[in-house]
Amino acid sequence: MFGSIGMPELIIIFVIALVIFGPRKLPELGRSLGRSLTEFKRASNDLRSTLEEEIRIEDARPSDPPKPKAAEPAEVPDKSSSGA
Repeated sequence: MFGSIGMPELIIIFVIALVIFGPRKLPELGRSLGRSLTEFKRASNDLRSTLEEEIRIEDARPSDPPKPKAAEPAEVPDKSSSGA
């Protein structure tokens, strides 16, 4: 769960936190940390779903819209061949 942190390391961290923050403040800090992690996960999931939605919308669009053809120049009658 915590990678290479084992049970003895967790106990040492807990004892140090208990000494620094005291027994009254520790539960409040735990709740605050839990709320922060929940909010971070929610924001991360929202960002991921937004990016996936944008990618799906971008893939649904045609990649190259058909380009309109350029108008061909009009034929100008030649004055010398008009017979006049």
